[in-house]
Amino acid sequence: MDNDSRQHESHGTHEHDGGADALRDPALYLNRELSQLDFNFRVLAQAQDPLVPLLERLRFLCISCTNLDEFFEIRAATVRHALDLGLPAQSDGIAPAQLLDLIHDRAAELVDAQYRCWNEVIRPALADAGIGVLGRNSWNARQRRWLRAYFRNKVMPVLSPLGLDPSHPFPRILNKSLNVVVVLEGMDAFGRPGHLAIVRAPRSLSRIVELPPSLAGKGKQAFVLLSSMLAAFVDELFPGMTVRGAYQFRVTRNSELVVDEDEVENLASALRTELVGRGYRPAVRLEIAHDCPKAIVRTLLLNFELGENAAYYIDGPVNLNRVIQVHDLVQRPELKYPPFTPRNRLEGAEVFKTVARGDVLLHHPFDSFSGVLELLAQASVDPDVLAIKQTLYRTGKDSAIVEALVQAARNGKDVTVVVELRARFDEDANLGVADRLQEAGVQVVYGVVGFKTHAKMLLIVRREGRRLRRYVHLGTGNYHSGTARAYTDLSLLTADVDIGNDVHLLFQQLSGLAPSNRLKRLLQSPFTLHSGILQRIERETRLAASGRPGRIVAKMNALNEPQVVRALYAASQAGVSIDLIVRGACTLHPGIPGVSDNIRVRSIVGRFLEHSRVYWFGNDGKPELYGASADWLERNLLRRVETCFPILDPALVDRVGREALQNYLADNTNAWELGADGRYRKCVPAEGEAPYSAQQALLDAL
Repeated sequence: MDNDSRQHESHGTHEHDGGADALRDPALYLNRELSQLDFNFRVLAQAQDPLVPLLERLRFLCISCTNLDEFFEIRAATVRHALDLGLPAQSDGIAPAQLLDLIHDRAAELVDAQYRCWNEVIRPALADAGIGVLGRNSWNARQRRWLRAYFRNKVMPVLSPLGLDPSHPFPRILNKSLNVVVVLEGMDAFGRPGHLAIVRAPRSLSRIVELPPSLAGKGKQAFVLLSSMLAAFVDELFPGMTVRGAYQFRVTRNSELVVDEDEVENLASALRTELVGRGYRPAVRLEIAHDCPKAIVRTLLLNFELGENAAYYIDGPVNLNRVIQVHDLVQRPELKYPPFTPRNRLEGAEVFKTVARGDVLLHHPFDSFSGVLELLAQASVDPDVLAIKQTLYRTGKDSAIVEALVQAARNGKDVTVVVELRARFDEDANLGVADRLQEAGVQVVYGVVGFKTHAKMLLIVRREGRRLRRYVHLGTGNYHSGTARAYTDLSLLTADVDIGNDVHLLFQQLSGLAPSNRLKRLLQSPFTLHSGILQRIERETRLAASGRPGRIVAKMNALNEPQVVRALYAASQAGVSIDLIVRGACTLHPGIPGVSDNIRVRSIVGRFLEHSRVYWFGNDGKPELYGASADWLERNLLRRVETCFPILDPALVDRVGREALQNYLADNTNAWELGADGRYRKCVPAEGEAPYSAQQALLDAL
């Protein structure tokens, strides 16, 4: 499949004369927002792949829709904000006004592809498998009677339709909520002429309803979307009037929270206040039924203060991502990925003794996250454990991590937790976690003003004989058991003295306002990680320039930091061989002769979300390998608290290099390569070459 990024017409193959200033040429950079949209085409390709189990294809389709929602809530909203403030173009040279038009065109292509996939591929395939997602035109008489009764009994009582007139102005529309604009004819009970009405579907209503087995057919399951019911029975809300049309719509709003931390005395209180209004912040996108009259579309755009380049016409449910419920409601193992049992490297172990003997590395989800949970669980009840310190960015509902921390505090341990209240879309959940921990006697810290705490650190202080020993967990992913089963990540458990001391100093910074300390092993944002990466890239550059091999392999979620990109370009010019495995947005443009022709960029999209950050530097035959919580993004390297930790055990260096890097460079099934023309192309096995999936190889090794 050819995925055309269409970011710059000038981004064709061309020679470049190099030089520091020349490496700032906007033509050398891909646009981050358009690159992020391209990632969602790669996700959608999984939904279109007949080799992927059917219900997983449905899940990938819905993920691409959810990702697009978040893109508009954050990335497109940021561009619109930049336009309002008159900010200049970024390193790619595309001004905000032009970028919004490019975003609209590319996103419209994605939306069209999503709904063609739904209407022409996934929905018919589900029906063939005995799983119906029934539109109103396909209901038989019995199904219609049951659905009408359901509508009257379960839906109508909570709806509050609003006719639009001078005394009833346009209602406030909640972010991403399901709504219907209704065209009416006739007079209401007060003799007022009908024109337009808005029906808002409260969040309390289920967006998808399963029909009773007797109505689905023998051995089948059938589902109906709430949007279909609203369209079919909306006339019941307006007795005595004629409904001339009903058109579903949804508005997406800017969801980036803005709290002036320098001006608030209590961040938690300020965030609670801000969260109340998040659902009604400025609009950035309008999704509207494709057959809605243009005059009504203009009315909606005017109300939401949006231009034509913010309208997207939908041939299907505007909230298509809600169909993901079918994946969970249908218990058909043959239509899903086969289950697997993760390897438990610490099962039945006395974790402290095991880690004291040597570092333990876990590669999730192939290695169970239970090893991390077991470390904390044993610490919470061990009488020799004196203190526990941990960062929490995302934890999940009913978190075993939180329960262990509460238990530890109740058992008299000194427990300090840095809770990042500003973790995007988890702010409310993290406020609840913070309250729960504080009630149990945990000392809760909210991080550093102006810098999100994104580092993944756990420090346990244990009395062993006459000395205190520090045990540390450092990870590339969150302390979230759910994502540990769905994301690839690395966990390092170590009792290394230097790493333990470094982590201790970091917690002092976070909780005690201590000055920045010189760390012996770890690199840290915003102080040494950015410069540390640049120094290591420049070292490889010097090696290559002197005739020795220069080599860099790095895996991350996204890449856009301009200095790092320029350093990689300079390294390529010197002859350093560079492989980058970048899952999502990438502004570096590989394959440009004279600039980046020694750089290869690939993206892996498969069963698991690729989330681990791994950096490998050849170092003249003495490789340095790091795991990190940070991508090579401006925000991670310059505006967050992040950790980058070395893998010191040579056996583990070899293992991570094989599993997390070389393994993925060999993938010819789920990999996409970014070409010199700025387009991603799906890798396919060469003639005579066997298909190879990196993720499947790791599953097969269990």
